[in-house]
Amino acid sequence: MEDDNYYIGLNKNPIRFEPVSKANNVFFDDANKQVFAVRSRGAMGVVMKGPEEKASASFRMEDRGDMLSIKFSPDKKILAAQRSLKTVEFINFLEDFTTDQTEYSQACKGKTTEIRGFVWSSSNEIIFVTSVGLEQYQVIPEKRLLKSLKNISLQVNWYVWLNSSSLLLVSSGTLGNTLHPFQFKSPGVITRLPKFDVDLSIIPRPPKLSLLERDVIIATIYENVYVVILRHPQAQSTGAELVLYQLQKEGPARKTDILKLDMSGRFAINVVDNLIMVHHQASKTSVIFDIKLEGKSDGFVNYHYPVLSPLGIKPFKLLLPSVNMQAGTDKTEYNCELYSANWIVFQPDIVIDAKLGCLWTLQINLQPLVTMIPDKDKLIQFLLNRSDSKSVILNVCAQMLVPGKQASLQAIAKVYDLLNLTYKQHLDTEAQLSSGDSVPAGQNKKVVVEQPDMFTHVFSIFEDYKDIKYKFMVAVLIEYIRSLHQFNIPVQHYVYELIINILVHNNCFYQLHQFLQYHVLSDSKPLACLMLSLETVYPPAHQLALDMLKRIQTANEEIIEVLLSKQQLLPALRFIRSVGNVESASARKFLEAALNTNDNMIFYTVFKFFEQRNVRSRQNPRFQTGEHCEQYVKQFESLFGSDAFMPAPPIQ
Repeated sequence: MEDDNYYIGLNKNPIRFEPVSKANNVFFDDANKQVFAVRSRGAMGVVMKGPEEKASASFRMEDRGDMLSIKFSPDKKILAAQRSLKTVEFINFLEDFTTDQTEYSQACKGKTTEIRGFVWSSSNEIIFVTSVGLEQYQVIPEKRLLKSLKNISLQVNWYVWLNSSSLLLVSSGTLGNTLHPFQFKSPGVITRLPKFDVDLSIIPRPPKLSLLERDVIIATIYENVYVVILRHPQAQSTGAELVLYQLQKEGPARKTDILKLDMSGRFAINVVDNLIMVHHQASKTSVIFDIKLEGKSDGFVNYHYPVLSPLGIKPFKLLLPSVNMQAGTDKTEYNCELYSANWIVFQPDIVIDAKLGCLWTLQINLQPLVTMIPDKDKLIQFLLNRSDSKSVILNVCAQMLVPGKQASLQAIAKVYDLLNLTYKQHLDTEAQLSSGDSVPAGQNKKVVVEQPDMFTHVFSIFEDYKDIKYKFMVAVLIEYIRSLHQFNIPVQHYVYELIINILVHNNCFYQLHQFLQYHVLSDSKPLACLMLSLETVYPPAHQLALDMLKRIQTANEEIIEVLLSKQQLLPALRFIRSVGNVESASARKFLEAALNTNDNMIFYTVFKFFEQRNVRSRQNPRFQTGEHCEQYVKQFESLFGSDAFMPAPPIQ
């Protein structure tokens, strides 16, 4: 199958583990991204595999009954295993994943209390989530015991844990729709955030648990933490929807977005690269939502539809041991069943097939989206928020200039404005950082397309396609310059150089003259030097360059050098007099240039000009030793005599 037909895929190298069987149970710890294969309840060994090869381990445990849950502490030094509803067992591990085999345990408080599960809030702190609340313990591995830190009383239906934010979400109430967020940022501290109620599509009579754990995830999307609720439709005629509640530091979570699915049935949710990905088992398709793209708003909530039509995950083939050894191979290629009933998804991007023994991460392939999203404005907005999209963005921008696929100038202008808005935000953030100011988190997460990127990867297309009309090239570059100016971004000289070269190559000197005269091309020293080099093909370029250098006001040295190189000594003397640089000007440089003209009258005029300067400043016509003008004094005397007295022609 062509990659271009699919924008969602499974990573090529899944973590392989022993599949579920009568003798083997599989558990997944979503905090550490570790999968555990437990054979014969641990007696025949436990094999743990993590995202990296070196994170693997195998060990044995005593058979103390069926395993309910198993998780390592964040530093992988303590293993916690739950086999009953009353206790959790612990084993200490060394760096090399060897264990001392001495287990210790901790029971929950209360005779009728049941442990719903547990989470590690830090390397030495564990939270028991029980039927009647939370129990926080400090684990002391050296003493092989746990110390009780804090208890919170609360009726608990189920819980969800987001490790990246140390956030625990607990469901309570008869309907299950009252949610209590707790945060564990500091050791020994539980921060209780305001509780909030989730809207239900239907309230059953008599009341019963309606909001289930399988329909709730917590996710970090664009630096904000959201509780995402799958709300099933009241009737078959309407589709399910995802409701996003953004957690607030102050006040209860706020309903911000509703994602319309237009389907019903069984769903699974992942978050990949800030995109909410919803898998629909019945149709074996997935859709993606981007809450940064503009949706419809009722003034309170934004309503979003999928970025694209539903599409399946890219087919995946797996090498498995061959059943038919006579075929001459010990491996055979197996087409994995996508959206299998055996699939379980974990946050943010994990898919596990326990019967196949595979753990994948989901990935977004951006290239196919270029043709799937025809609206370039929307496409670029979407791509700017993806983590690894710069090459795709540049490719889109380049394709907009290719003959046969050329976009309108209006469409190109919109794209450039989107790119340069982000570019400007990036420059402002860089300036804030360099001045020592703090920058809000997530301020600079977008992909940044800078001028060198555009010059190298986009405007280089003008060289590759000789049939692009020069007027279109000029218009595109002017549009890019306009956009940079709009966001107060200084234009790099090579962008101007490109537009000038195109105009010169096509003999459009009048247009070039106008661009310079009306400051479409901003004044700069490199641009003035380029104009000077064009004098042979366009004589007025020389004066345009000089005018530009004068306007810059910090280019006096460059102007003098230009005039001297052209042997325009009298204009050079007039210039240094006009800007008040006579006293600091190098007499030697001017006298050398005058001598090179082979015009004695010019030499005489320049010599007398500096003699008069010497008289004004030191009441003595002679040059100082440090000015190194001795050879020119001798030359003057040999030409005009030591007593030469001739009034110097006035320099007008």
